[in-house]
Amino acid sequence: MKFSINQAELANALSIVMKGISNRSTLPVLSGILMSAEGDLLVLQATDLEVSIKFSCAALIEEPGSTVVPGKLCSDIVRSLPDAAVHFEGDDDGLNITCDSSSFSMKTLSAQDFPAFPEVEPEQTISMPFGVFSSMVKRVARVVSKDESRAILTGVLITFEEGRLRMVATDSFRLAIAETSLEDAGADDFQAVIAGTTLAEIATMPKTESPVQLALAENQIMITCNDTVFINRRIEGNFPNYKQLLPDVCATKATFEVDRVAAAVKRVSIVGSAKSATGAGAHSVAMSFNGPSQTMQLASSQQDVGSAQETVGGTIEGEDMEIRFSCQYVLDGLSAVRGDTVTIEVQAPLKPGIFREEGPESYLYLLMPTHF
Repeated sequence: MKFSINQAELANALSIVMKGISNRSTLPVLSGILMSAEGDLLVLQATDLEVSIKFSCAALIEEPGSTVVPGKLCSDIVRSLPDAAVHFEGDDDGLNITCDSSSFSMKTLSAQDFPAFPEVEPEQTISMPFGVFSSMVKRVARVVSKDESRAILTGVLITFEEGRLRMVATDSFRLAIAETSLEDAGADDFQAVIAGTTLAEIATMPKTESPVQLALAENQIMITCNDTVFINRRIEGNFPNYKQLLPDVCATKATFEVDRVAAAVKRVSIVGSAKSATGAGAHSVAMSFNGPSQTMQLASSQQDVGSAQETVGGTIEGEDMEIRFSCQYVLDGLSAVRGDTVTIEVQAPLKPGIFREEGPESYLYLLMPTHF
């Protein structure tokens, strides 16, 4: 096996496939990356038996071959090298790396011990611009649950119906929905729950003009973008019926400049989140809507510490109302708003509130109130 490749290109390729290596397995081969050189391509593969990643890139192949390199070690070495040609030469037992005046050698494992890349026969396929995919994922993926005891909540529900693409995530305390019109998607209908971590990793890849393709098989999902292929198990189970949580009417509807509200919440939360003499810290903000003055007052307090208030002007319709939310959850929702304004809809002090943004890519963020 003998090949050469540009350092920057290889570093980028390794950073992508590193997302698939296992850090907990007792099988050493799963912490490695399969390197296969053939023709004019270098193909990198990694898997933890749940997620499998394959990345292909152009390289100067002098002698074809395959071997498994230690993932983290190889990545650290390549990232430390100057932006120049990197030369690899070796066999199943070891690999020598040279670049400029630097040289390294590392022990490798046999490519025959590496798990075969899954073969997926798609039943449904949908295609979308990378920018649309990335934007929508980033708006909802932060809401997925980290509690693996309810696996369905660690995923994002993706549906395509009647020309509309929708992504939904919830951790049972809050709910995020991003929706947009999608022409030429290449599918009549589509529905799957896909791991939020996998989607987030793909969404943070370098921006590209190439589309993202999602293909469903019986129990797997294949996501392809540029020269990268991600394969993951579909999350089985019934996603919560989130539509029943969305009210048809609201008692109070208020619209504000999103930047002003976010800045005000951050300021008043400084006092509320401070530790008192007892070591406790309340992290909530009270929102009081006042129709006659067309203002919303934000307030936060902490026993033995102090209190803070700030007034934000806007447009308010309906009843005067006060409701309390987690500061961090409010900021998470506001940070996902892409436009200049956000609309807050409230039914009652003890019922969920909704933060909404209308536009080509609409966004809805439902948040349960707190009682402290």
